Amino acid sequence: MDIASSLAIVTLAALIHASFQLSVSVLTLLSGHAIGAKHSQSRVMRLTFGFVSGVGVMTVLALSFISLIFLHIFGNEAPQFVWAIACGLLIGVGLAVWFFYYRREKGTSIWIPRSFARYLSDRSKATKHGVEAFSLGLTTVLSELLFIAAPMIISALVLIQLPAPWQLVGIAIYSVVSLLTLFSVWVLIGSGHKLSSIQKWREDNKHFLQFAAGGALTVLGFFVYVCKIVSDVTGAI
Repeated sequence: MDIASSLAIVTLAALIHASFQLSVSVLTLLSGHAIGAKHSQSRVMRLTFGFVSGVGVMTVLALSFISLIFLHIFGNEAPQFVWAIACGLLIGVGLAVWFFYYRREKGTSIWIPRSFARYLSDRSKATKHGVEAFSLGLTTVLSELLFIAAPMIISALVLIQLPAPWQLVGIAIYSVVSLLTLFSVWVLIGSGHKLSSIQKWREDNKHFLQFAAGGALTVLGFFVYVCKIVSDVTGAI
């Protein structure tokens, strides 16, 4: 797999990551509580920027950690059965997203363990300082690993094949692209858009986002299977 194809896979995986909604949900909760507490706009922006920064840092750390583990275990090339498992995981998570991502209730409540959801909700209410918001961002990424682990794993498998400078480029691409949705919402909040309008858009489009994320995971699984496993087997014959 050449560098261009590898970075394309990483970019698509990051776009899938960006389509998941937990971090956006927590960001809107945090903003709503800060605005409800009559904080100034500058303080609201500091809190929300701290949260976005925490999400970004944890994304970099998580992807780097997974890549380091794979590099230590497999070296620069993972066995084909590992690729097959990763492709199966992508397809499996894609199907799960189609059926289980949102809870069967009004609103945009996501299927994560209730204890995680309760903790994130309570912390978003209690957050008063930028450091706390940063910590909340770190925790949010960990809470969403159930869904984002699959695109991170396939990205890590791709990255370990690349030369070291391109590995850093790949991690940077994944981190920036995966934050696009969250950063866009942060900009909307900063420009004065009402949270109710943002939330209404999310509710109106949640089924499309759910279908797009699940479909993209499934397509990525088949694409990597063909590009990596089928092409390697065909080339060996």
